[in-house]
Amino acid sequence: MKDEKETRNIYNDEARPGDEEKLHSDTLNADKTKGRRLIINKETGKITNAETGEEVSDIQVVTEDGSLGSVSAGGRIILCGANAYEMKYYFNPLFKKIPESIQKELHIISVLFAQEAGGIFTIEFEDDGMITMETTRSEEDITYDEVSAGLLIGEVRRQRQDLFEALQMYYRAMILHEDMSDILSEEE
Repeated sequence: MKDEKETRNIYNDEARPGDEEKLHSDTLNADKTKGRRLIINKETGKITNAETGEEVSDIQVVTEDGSLGSVSAGGRIILCGANAYEMKYYFNPLFKKIPESIQKELHIISVLFAQEAGGIFTIEFEDDGMITMETTRSEEDITYDEVSAGLLIGEVRRQRQDLFEALQMYYRAMILHEDMSDILSEEE
């Protein structure tokens, strides 16, 4: 009960310096037997749960600052996504510092895509900061059209090219900690 109270205090305004590090170290030092053991197929990139044999679509990760986020099965960091089956939208809290207007625009793009094409749509960052858009479907979904979804991804990429370039610059500067002058000189 005491640990629960300390955890709640970390997220209050009354948090003491060093509390974030304690929460992070407690998270990382958690009982290893409670975690899932995963198998990654190097050729296909698919991740399966070693105990159950079920395919894992994404992995929840804790970063050094204690933030919880998601990584896709392909190893890319998920920025956001929408699921037409569950009618849900997801925004990765690792990127909560992105301006609210851009977060809203990403929300609109994702939800409209999922409504029009169906399936599950995600916008993800590659290791180098490049934006990737992925769409998948449930095996039972016979109405999903991969060709139309692919064409719609191309249309979204063309219409929102400036937004995606800005997000790539943000990722390189804020996540990869590249020098902004180097990033801007590449643009010229």
